[in-house]
Amino acid sequence: MPTTAITYIGGPTALLEYAGLRFITDPTFDEPQSYAERGSTTLVKTRGPAVSRAEVWPVDVVLLSHHGHKDNLDWEGLELIAQGPVTLSTRRAASDLWGGSVIGFDDWESHEVGPVTVTIVPALHGPPGSEARTGPVVGFVLEAPGEPTVYVSGDNASLPLVEHIGGSFPGVDIALLFAGAARVPGIDAPLTLTSADAVAAARLLGATRVVGLHTEDWEHFSERRDQLEDAFAGTGLLVDTPRGIRVEL
Repeated sequence: MPTTAITYIGGPTALLEYAGLRFITDPTFDEPQSYAERGSTTLVKTRGPAVSRAEVWPVDVVLLSHHGHKDNLDWEGLELIAQGPVTLSTRRAASDLWGGSVIGFDDWESHEVGPVTVTIVPALHGPPGSEARTGPVVGFVLEAPGEPTVYVSGDNASLPLVEHIGGSFPGVDIALLFAGAARVPGIDAPLTLTSADAVAAARLLGATRVVGLHTEDWEHFSERRDQLEDAFAGTGLLVDTPRGIRVEL
């Protein structure tokens, strides 16, 4: 049986080896820089990836929670998608992105990739009412015969949605949670899970292992990795994921 493993690359990006396939979450492989776009908050990346785009190849599937923010899909991430891996995302992403094989979904639709069923699940990138500004976002649940069930939150800040997902997939074993409590001017609330919310999300899911992502490498992440570790202290849930090191789950 193939071994489930994770390699943390940086920010929201990780390589998940699952059921014999290689999945990349929200690909960000640029070196440090600023991203200034008209009408949007300037995002500043402070650290490059632990593994380069070339080094991570081959990739079978990209799990892209959304495409509108450079901390979830940067220039090198676009180049990765253009290399042609199956990319699962929102319908807007499928409409807007060129190159690669981007497939867009509505919430609760599913897609088969080899032995893996990927179900697209809802996410809310901020407080209720922020959708018009932050855009559509999705998460993912991965299932395969004889394999643990994996939840990938994407940029979700809603515990009620996590509770709904947990009720729909009562056998979630591994949760990849995007934390960091991202904040931008104009929205007076976290756009991703706080550290405390990540602990609550793990309990709502009944997960036995948690991989923390989206806590480093960007200035607008208001909570860092050490705060996530403090929140999970004593639970035995949070997996130690040194940058660039393959860790079996």
